[in-house]
Amino acid sequence: MNKTRVIPVLLLRGKGLVKTTKFKDPSYIGDPINSVRIFNEKEVDELVFLDITATPENRGPDFELLADIAGEAFMPMAYGGGIATIEQVKRIFSLGFEKIIINSAAYSAPEVIREAVAIYGSQSIVGCVDVKKTLLGRYELYSHSATNKQSIDMKTHLKNLIALGVGEILVNTIDRDGTMTGYDLKLLREVTSNVDVPVVACGGASGMADFVAVVNEANISAVAAGALFVYVGPHRAVLINYPARKEIEVHLP
Repeated sequence: MNKTRVIPVLLLRGKGLVKTTKFKDPSYIGDPINSVRIFNEKEVDELVFLDITATPENRGPDFELLADIAGEAFMPMAYGGGIATIEQVKRIFSLGFEKIIINSAAYSAPEVIREAVAIYGSQSIVGCVDVKKTLLGRYELYSHSATNKQSIDMKTHLKNLIALGVGEILVNTIDRDGTMTGYDLKLLREVTSNVDVPVVACGGASGMADFVAVVNEANISAVAAGALFVYVGPHRAVLINYPARKEIEVHLP
């Protein structure tokens, strides 16, 4: 198996899957259970599910839906959205998810990360940073599905996440989300140069060339995408897809 993982990121909204553009304008994609079954057949490396309304609505994860998803999946899975307590973390892991992804709670309840790492190990805990580039070229951090701007600078927050014990960083680039215009290589180089854990790039991928560029030029450990794996063609017809294993092996280390 390739060292570089190729990871579809699926967005939950209610009981359905959606795809956003720049974290806005969610478009309905389909049923998450059916999507999992298709990805099973395509033998994906890993699946990420993010509930984009849980934290803004001040609610926890939809455990019933997550149990249904976990019951169908044959690949490792990670979940993020609405996680605010260690009890929620324990329940998600008990359903069969291998990793949890924490963004908003990293600012408001960092002890949840510290306790989760102590129980499950760093390899199971992913720190997510949602990043937006300003007109002046600065990078700002957001939480609550990009509705709350955080005052802490990115380098300091990354340092804090590493100190809490996260084993992986997921970088979600807000202004590239759903655009399929390529990853923000400058941002990702900045992240990888400031942490000593694997970094997952998300936001902007349009194809294998973007995967190759970000791995070669930004020292990325895994590539993630949303629109690329749920749309095909210039008119963005909805179709669950994933590159063939041979194509991945030829292009990625």
